[in-house]
Amino acid sequence: MDEIESLHRLVEAVETAGADIAPTYIEYVQLAFAIATDCGEAGRDYFHRICRLSAKYQREHAERVFSNALTTKHGDVHLGTVFHLAETAGVTIRKDEVMNSSAGTKGTVNAPRLFSTHTCARNKVQNNGTSGEGEGEEEELLPGSEPQHPLPTFPEADWPEFLQRIINYGNTTAQHDIMLLGALTALGSCMERHVRCSYGGKYQYPCMQCFIIAPSASGKSILSYIRLLVEPLHDQIRAEVAAQMKVYKKEKTAYEAMGKERAKIEAPQMPANRMFLISGNNTGTGILQNIMDSEGTGLICEAEADTLSTAIGSDYGHWSDTLRKAFDHDRLSYNRRTEQEYREVKKSFLSVLISGTPSQVKTFIPTTEDGSFSRQIYYYLHGIWKWVSQFTEDKIDLEEIFTVMGLEWKEKLDIIKAHGIHTLRLTMEQKEEFDALFSHLFTRSSIANGKEMYSFVARLAVNLCRIMAEVAVLRVLENPKPYQLKASPVSTFTPDKEIPTDNISDGIIPRWNVTITPEDFKAVLALAEPLYCHATHILSFLPAVETSHRSNADRDFLFEQLGEEFTRAQLVEQAVNMGVKENTAITWLKRLTKRGVLVNVDGKGTYTRARVRV
Repeated sequence: MDEIESLHRLVEAVETAGADIAPTYIEYVQLAFAIATDCGEAGRDYFHRICRLSAKYQREHAERVFSNALTTKHGDVHLGTVFHLAETAGVTIRKDEVMNSSAGTKGTVNAPRLFSTHTCARNKVQNNGTSGEGEGEEEELLPGSEPQHPLPTFPEADWPEFLQRIINYGNTTAQHDIMLLGALTALGSCMERHVRCSYGGKYQYPCMQCFIIAPSASGKSILSYIRLLVEPLHDQIRAEVAAQMKVYKKEKTAYEAMGKERAKIEAPQMPANRMFLISGNNTGTGILQNIMDSEGTGLICEAEADTLSTAIGSDYGHWSDTLRKAFDHDRLSYNRRTEQEYREVKKSFLSVLISGTPSQVKTFIPTTEDGSFSRQIYYYLHGIWKWVSQFTEDKIDLEEIFTVMGLEWKEKLDIIKAHGIHTLRLTMEQKEEFDALFSHLFTRSSIANGKEMYSFVARLAVNLCRIMAEVAVLRVLENPKPYQLKASPVSTFTPDKEIPTDNISDGIIPRWNVTITPEDFKAVLALAEPLYCHATHILSFLPAVETSHRSNADRDFLFEQLGEEFTRAQLVEQAVNMGVKENTAITWLKRLTKRGVLVNVDGKGTYTRARVRV
């Protein structure tokens, strides 16, 4: 089979899967060079067929890129790169359908690819057989991105009224779920440092990172309305910046007209370019600078995840580092050598709400070891399997409805900010119930996924604490007078116990406590298992990473416990007690004896440490 026939088979597989195998410009150019090198002009049409699967495809631009690749040539990039890009996106061809070509790419394995014509998800349950049939077999690859067993949706609950209104605009149960997660992420991002809950020895704020994954045309686009809830806050900040810039320009003009007198006064400083909605069409450094200008706060809200591909593709280190630190509210900083400029914010409150297709998951999270995997909340929205009419009798303008709700939310937010900090206080019974659930979930995660899900479960607990604080505040805000200090049949905020009585009498209360109702507590806690199940499915799109190491510490501890003199039987017994395999312990013994560190004193299995002469 020649190169053209091989490429033809692969392109058909990519088109069947509907996969975007070159989501970033770097991969886009590699694709052009690879096809141009091995197929020449005959590969042009195939290049277009692959590229047009991307929403960003422009025929004229693709023509120029391929023509440039034909002219420039790039001898070290071959057709193997196209197969590699396809495999990364989840599309392969079976061994008997691919030529045994020696053409490859630097750093690309030339072996034939095992592939189906659909996205594949790996089954995380490993074959633990020790002998007999099936030993050493690879994990099963499932066709498509859908799990064989349907993923659970959230149990029905009576959420706070404002939250429930948002949820109800979803058309299906799954859309109700993603509207809930979207609203919690967006509203929580606005509360940032004004709402918190103590967990893990530090205060956690309702700033979360949520990733909705779904095949194309699955209904995730409804998330775009969530952005309208926070636009009034963003617009207010931008209006303030515009006014400050107007003053700055006047001051700068006057300063420049002063001539020599300028040396006597300081030059006017340009105001920070503050914003709340941070554009995803950015670079990692650009996002970091936007957060700095906005005093550590902000929300990245993108309905199409590939909008962020530039930030990740060109500056992945900054992006991943920023996400990890922002989740923990850590300090963010950067230093520019050119101008010797150092900037930092001591606490960060960044939230992220994005959606994308299964093939885009690896663009953001290359491996399970990347810390950003465990910090995000995931929801997998299944694909459509029947036609649903989009014509409705009701004249509903969702954009107008969510715009009005955004203004309503802005009023509630102003009330929260005007009253300082609100801290969730869980009861002892609630803490015990919380710990019992996550203890069970932690144990359950090890059965099928080993240690890969441990960190996710630990951080899912953090996210649920943040959601509880947010839901508790939203519930209290249903009270027309949430800050009244007199007894009320409706739950209210109460002054922090450390606030002096005189301050309370004078109405000077900068810190408030809030409790969560038993119903809301159980509703939030019920999200744990579905979110865990959705995360395990997203885990199947990522490559497993196993870390190997030598048992240096175990070996040191074993022989330290045995003392100066011991028998072979005592060595084996101590090793078993420590969980070290008998053969491993015997290997260590032989190695140390050969090196002269240990001496077999009687030739029958009694050992002692060699005397060291000084």
